[in-house]
Amino acid sequence: QVQLTESGGGSVQAGGSLRLSCAASGRIYDGYSLAWFRQAPGKEREFVSAIGWTSEHLYYADTVKGRFTVSRDNAKNTASLQMDSLKPEDTAVYFCALDRSPTPTTSRDHYIYWGQGTQVTVSS
Repeated sequence: QVQLTESGGGSVQAGGSLRLSCAASGRIYDGYSLAWFRQAPGKEREFVSAIGWTSEHLYYADTVKGRFTVSRDNAKNTASLQMDSLKPEDTAVYFCALDRSPTPTTSRDHYIYWGQGTQVTVSS
């Protein structure tokens, strides 16, 4: 099994920044992709960003493009999501997800391992 643990969530005012981290452990094999999704109260879980094994493939939702930056460290089995210029509509629980394919996808259904999530709250 694979365990994913998110950290770095919190409360911030609009315009501020947060950096989320995701640590993967367990039966980790090279060649996996990592993604970030988020879920606001009463809404479906939505794609935020994804990064492939080599970091060559980077995907962002239009709503966060230019404000969020995804990165990873394969030696440490970690990924990060730097979130700048945060807006109240970014408020959600943020989840890290893993897919064993080296090329990432934006589809929630492709990710078989999920973390428990970390809360991000942005006040106006």
